[in-house]
Amino acid sequence: MFDILVYLYETYYRPDACPEPAALARKLSAVGFDDVEISEALVWLTDLTEMAGDETSLAFSSTGTRFYVQREYDALGSAAVGFIQFLESAGVLSPLQREIVIERALALEESPVGLGKLKIIVLMLLWSQGKEPDALMFDDLFGSDDEQAPRLLH
Repeated sequence: MFDILVYLYETYYRPDACPEPAALARKLSAVGFDDVEISEALVWLTDLTEMAGDETSLAFSSTGTRFYVQREYDALGSAAVGFIQFLESAGVLSPLQREIVIERALALEESPVGLGKLKIIVLMLLWSQGKEPDALMFDDLFGSDDEQAPRLLH
């Protein structure tokens, strides 16, 4: 599924440039993606689009600290939680976007969510909202996990 998400990001500059789901599914199948993965990716993207919408109408600011319940922490893992906190403190994610990222990561039913997959989730959220990370954040999102030291929670 994540290969499809990356393909969409690289192929379509904005989400509104994507064809309708049925046509997109045919194009993805013609490129060589598996039908089951295509279906999963389209459902995941539809859910993301419904949640993300236009954040400006739902934006709120928060100076509070986000506490993770044990189920969330177990599913995300410490590396993902640390990365989410880093992105929020750097101003890449708003509190609402953070919650969407967490929900989409939990929807994977994968434990713990790999940092590479979490980065793709963040990238797809920003893409679905027509936002693009600045150059440094883009490098952090697309950089190799092997090249980066793990982030530690303080």
